[in-house]
Amino acid sequence: MNLPTDPAALRAALAPYQRPSHRRSAFEILITAIPLVVLWGLALFAVSHGWWWGVALTLPAAAFLVRMFMIQHDCGHAAFFRSPKANAWTGRIIGVLTATPYDYWRRTHAIHHATSGNLDRRSLGAVDTLTVEEYRARPWLMRAAYRLYRHPLIMFGLGPCYMFVLQHRAPIGLMRERRAWLSVAGNNLGLALLIVPQILLAGPTAFLAVHLPIVVLAASIGVWLFYVQHQFEGAYWTRNERWSLHEAALHGSSYLHLPAPLRWLTANIGAHHVHHVGSRIPFYRLPQVMNDHPQLKTMSRISLIDSFRAMRLSLWDEAAGRLISFREARRSVSAVQGA
Repeated sequence: MNLPTDPAALRAALAPYQRPSHRRSAFEILITAIPLVVLWGLALFAVSHGWWWGVALTLPAAAFLVRMFMIQHDCGHAAFFRSPKANAWTGRIIGVLTATPYDYWRRTHAIHHATSGNLDRRSLGAVDTLTVEEYRARPWLMRAAYRLYRHPLIMFGLGPCYMFVLQHRAPIGLMRERRAWLSVAGNNLGLALLIVPQILLAGPTAFLAVHLPIVVLAASIGVWLFYVQHQFEGAYWTRNERWSLHEAALHGSSYLHLPAPLRWLTANIGAHHVHHVGSRIPFYRLPQVMNDHPQLKTMSRISLIDSFRAMRLSLWDEAAGRLISFREARRSVSAVQGA
């Protein structure tokens, strides 16, 4: 089936895929939540009894928690159930497990979708990205801070830990919005109801060795996924007067081609360009979209190896129209000075 090039025609072509199946959605929750609860509970039980092999279960549990977050993500786009209330309360409940205040996150994520790839509207819900000129114009201390922020150990290690454990405990960026405060307060209460019984039943050591690693590992995987969805070779960034939502969706969001097991665990979020064009398409319908419109399989496609190479890309070169590394930025300065 030919893919329409006109934005309105493309949205119309994808509209039939947007209707969720309540039975399928419920099934997806069950096959994700049950293994997660079993792995989480077994890990807590093992560690509380001094069987430290239970810590090894935190990695597969984190993988299922990532999938739960993707369900929360679909709820945030009104894509998982036809009922707004069902989406909202499912998202809020899952948000306790993922340590993500649902309504607050939903608001910031909507901003991301509305501004992705726009150099003049870089705000909430995105990875901070400077242009080469902006980076060079900053004082050395701010340049050092940006380099530190972009280091893989910070971006995918300490950063996710800080964001999900500490930052989400207050509505950063939306401090004046009452609903954002209510969302964070509700999530904090839910976390207390989740954490206290674990400590009472399994002990604080088991909590620190199981609960926190599961959340932090899942957060790191999630941040890595979000990073490579918009920070890749061939990404789209431009100024507001030339910016197009359609172009930003198809060319500013990657198609991360993963092996089948990883596609399942990440709920097909690798087809991120399709998601940005039709955000109300349930994740379990994305493979059907790709099969019906095979042209989408060649757009903004990156491999798993490409995604790791993209970690070096840190600055947007407006003259070249692409993301470059700090090393490339230094070379361009040296070339100019030597000319």
